[in-house]
Amino acid sequence: MVAYLIRRVFYGLLTIFAVSVLSFLIIQLPPGDYVTSYIASLEAQGDEVSAEEAAALREYFGLGQPAYVQYGKWIWQILHGNFGMSFQYRVPVTEVIGERLLLTVLLALGTVVFIWVVAIPIGIYSAVRQYSIPDYLATFLGFTGLAVPDFLLALVLMYFAWDLYDFSIGGLFSPEYVTAPWGVDRVIDLLKHMIIPVIVLGTSGTASLIRITRANLLDELRKPYVVAARAKGLSEWQLILKYPVRLALNPIISLTAYILPFLVSGSVIVSVVLSLPTVGPVLLRSLLSQDMFLAGAIILLIGVMTVIGTLLSDILLALIDPRVRLQ
Repeated sequence: MVAYLIRRVFYGLLTIFAVSVLSFLIIQLPPGDYVTSYIASLEAQGDEVSAEEAAALREYFGLGQPAYVQYGKWIWQILHGNFGMSFQYRVPVTEVIGERLLLTVLLALGTVVFIWVVAIPIGIYSAVRQYSIPDYLATFLGFTGLAVPDFLLALVLMYFAWDLYDFSIGGLFSPEYVTAPWGVDRVIDLLKHMIIPVIVLGTSGTASLIRITRANLLDELRKPYVVAARAKGLSEWQLILKYPVRLALNPIISLTAYILPFLVSGSVIVSVVLSLPTVGPVLLRSLLSQDMFLAGAIILLIGVMTVIGTLLSDILLALIDPRVRLQ
């Protein structure tokens, strides 16, 4: 088990290095740089920028150096806990994404817990009671959840909340807690405001996981070892929870590794609609303005979350299924 974990951590570090290189190169691919975008915005306001001023700006931001030199300096800063300076905000990247990243992780973890708590029991019951009315209902809800876009569900909930209850569900804090220091009251207020975003973000994942759980468990229930265990006199639910469910959870745990980064990078529109102070909208603005250090840091952190999610899923798989450790 220890050797298995060491290998997974080593592969994870290699993956993070590859993600850092690819993310930096991808940001460099579009023509121009931050100075180009900045000059375009100034010219749109009627200001003229000379070639000398543009060259001075590139020298000031360190954009005149080759890409590999910029990457080396960026990685060296990251290894010392410094993600660089945001061109757009003129402050360190850590100040821009600090609390936003914390809120994003909390929202993502809350959504993952919601998906697991709702989807797995429904999927198990749907498989055990195949072709029953609850099974058909779960199937209908699953297809509906997959078909309805998250941002559309967010708009519908916002409309009904405002129209019926005169209540705005946008944001993650009440106005009096937006800039307040962290405390018990602010945490409680955050938990209250997380309910709607968690439901919106978790709808499609819940629908998908219901279908996956049902299909995997139905496949396991038809195998000979289930018939043999039933012949030994085990009760039906004891048999189902002890053997088939454990094996049916393998693909579900593997998919969880990709839920975290998807909730960070794939919830940009939902974050904009619900006015959520997460890193999604910041990533969008940084890519549009070609804010290299800010966009690179967020993409790198998404990659790190993917690696961490994969490592956690590998550990859970090893604990649930001994065949993973042996192989």
